[in-house]
Amino acid sequence: MKATGQEVTIVMIEDDEGHARLIEKNVRRAGVNNEIVPFTLGKGALDYILGPDRDGLVSKDRYLLILLDLNLPDMSGLDILEKIKTNEHTRRLPVVVLTTTDDEREIQKCYDLGANVYITKPVDYDGFSTAIRNLGLFFSVIQVP
Repeated sequence: MKATGQEVTIVMIEDDEGHARLIEKNVRRAGVNNEIVPFTLGKGALDYILGPDRDGLVSKDRYLLILLDLNLPDMSGLDILEKIKTNEHTRRLPVVVLTTTDDEREIQKCYDLGANVYITKPVDYDGFSTAIRNLGLFFSVIQVP
């Protein structure tokens, strides 16, 4: 997956190790071989995406695709999404929300904050596996700006 000839790095913010492995497995199965940088905590992810001072300059010339779980142990994924989408250097980064919550208000809030895609992770393994496999197929056909 490339953006304007540059490799896209996938930033996966997911605290459940089993879900993270399943996501990576199905992304790879779809033929996407881009680097995946995993984070289990929001603070570390924000340090990587926005830099320790949160000015976003570190990502000014990077091509990132963010996979974001909303339920993290140290902070809300909504807060992470808002920080990414309100920063002038990262607001155009595509963010795919992957979470178990299917509350319509929360889904709308994510889109209002600038999420590009919202995918509900089914609680059962087979349903989750299918959703992630479909995400991998999605990655194989999208163009990142």
